[in-house]
Amino acid sequence: MRIATWNVNSVRARLPRFLPWLREAAPDVVCLQETKCRDSEFPREEIEDLGYAVEAYGQKTYNGVAILSRLPIEDVVRGLPGDGDDDERRVIGATVSGCMILCLYVVNGRAVGTERYEHKLEWLDRVRDLVQESYPMEERVILCGDFNITFDDRDVWDPERWRERILCSTPERAALARLTDCGLSDALRKFTDETGIYTWWDYRTRGFGRNQGLRIDHFLMSPPALEACVGVEVDLAARGGEKPSDHAPVIATLQD
Repeated sequence: MRIATWNVNSVRARLPRFLPWLREAAPDVVCLQETKCRDSEFPREEIEDLGYAVEAYGQKTYNGVAILSRLPIEDVVRGLPGDGDDDERRVIGATVSGCMILCLYVVNGRAVGTERYEHKLEWLDRVRDLVQESYPMEERVILCGDFNITFDDRDVWDPERWRERILCSTPERAALARLTDCGLSDALRKFTDETGIYTWWDYRTRGFGRNQGLRIDHFLMSPPALEACVGVEVDLAARGGEKPSDHAPVIATLQD
């Protein structure tokens, strides 16, 4: 089973690129973040025509997540426990082919020390509580999405420039570590310790052409899922060309 995660940065704006990618890459499951549309406006028909079932959890203009699957989707959950109708749409989960998948669009945090930054840390601890309560590590558990955090300096094109800035600060990395302490592992690092593997490049600095990026899109896996995982790759081709998302898709392959 091939599972992709992609911050698509508006599924409707990116549709002319997304549909050809979906046909060519043909992952079994796709977890999308930052879909930026209400569920009623999600381009469901075009995606269903390619053989995917769609489960979306979106809102107008901002945020939004979705799970697309060519396999049956079961046990869909939306949001975090305690969320209200006005809370941001950042979490959707489901079980697909025995894998408990949780698709996350983690709060960005804007800048270190701001109220939004503190909200990010608290939000991540709520995700940790959900995982501890509802996602047994004896199962194939997969958390994926845009985490808006680098694990360490290997994930940063210029560690000194980014030192203690948003996405790279010590408290953010500690919050991510508290989540992995539930029993999850960074799946990419099963296969490589290399630096220079990035998933996001800033539009404003034209960072993609110089590979000045960050790795902030991750697969976190429980021990059974990690054992079944035989590869994790970043689809750099999908980040190039005209009007791309600022993120590249990441694809994990699991054996049955």
